[in-house]
Amino acid sequence: MALSFYVHIPYCIKRCGYCDFNTYTPNELQDGATLEIVSNDYIDAVLRELDAAPKDMVPTIFFGGGTPSLLPPDDLGRVITAIKARNGLTEDCEITLEANPDSVTAEKLQRYLEVGFNRISFGMQSSKAHVLAVLDRTHEPANVRKSVDMARAAGFSSISVDLIYGAPGESIDDWRESVVEALSLDVDHISAYALIVETGTKLAAQIKRGDLSMPDDDVMADMYLLIDELCGTRGFSWYELSNWSKPRHECQHNIAYWQNKNWWGLGPGAHSHIDSKRFWNVKHPTAYKQRLFDDQSPIADSEQLSASQIKDESILLGIRMREGISLELLGPRQIERLADYRENGFVVLEHERALLTPTGRLIADRIVREITI
Repeated sequence: MALSFYVHIPYCIKRCGYCDFNTYTPNELQDGATLEIVSNDYIDAVLRELDAAPKDMVPTIFFGGGTPSLLPPDDLGRVITAIKARNGLTEDCEITLEANPDSVTAEKLQRYLEVGFNRISFGMQSSKAHVLAVLDRTHEPANVRKSVDMARAAGFSSISVDLIYGAPGESIDDWRESVVEALSLDVDHISAYALIVETGTKLAAQIKRGDLSMPDDDVMADMYLLIDELCGTRGFSWYELSNWSKPRHECQHNIAYWQNKNWWGLGPGAHSHIDSKRFWNVKHPTAYKQRLFDDQSPIADSEQLSASQIKDESILLGIRMREGISLELLGPRQIERLADYRENGFVVLEHERALLTPTGRLIADRIVREITI
């Protein structure tokens, strides 16, 4: 068996207006605190949680957040070293760092490589200053290219950028410019996510007041089809609903999620999946650390997936992928429902598998609902 690790770093200098992730600024955790103060013993707590995980060989480690690149490389390296010593890493183990373009230097990037990272993912979101302003992003657009070039010069073998489309005020031409800019960078992988306005965020409040308005669904669909087309012209192949890569640069960690493999999430609010059991940790960093330093489990709750849930999730996750789903997973009624989508050009059948077409990807959730209810 193999076991992937996700390591959550729950700290940010500033909360972005659209963000609903389990992240905290130092001041939210402690009045007047600095990042060094609130994160000082955090890695110690993570290493305590690691002791509870299975000892299977590790093919991927992913440090997400938050902003992992805010922490010193040697602190993050302690986690990699501990996992390697305890579990062992596969020869081609993929170790990813999520990074804000403003938070890296040439020296830090070199050190991240030295402690074990080999893949880096920069939060680009957009190349347009007015879109970044709406999203409350802090980085300068020009710093994305600078950071990518520094990472490549340092020796990172795989570099990704994340984009977000559908921000209030973003036109199709704005989006085209952002995608063209991303494709002009020396990167191997691009992720693009439709903006989801989460209740309770600053952006949701702005939209509710009428200060901002979202693009309509047709524009959002055109934005998705545009990036799919432009990526294809530059040698980036679609391999999952929101991801494109050059050959052999697919994100193996995320593929482990989509294939329902085993992974352990280290950190507050992190989710894990081990042999059809799903569980998750307490969300607040202070409560997380306190439990571990008191020799208590940080797990908040869990659920055992039933056979039907496992089957439905195989359909839900598998259909997102380039390889689609095997017809063996489906019953006669489900295959009959898929036939309608096939006739309308949303699904194709190849080698006893159902695959989404580009327009089918736009309604993937609807198709899944139809065949799993």
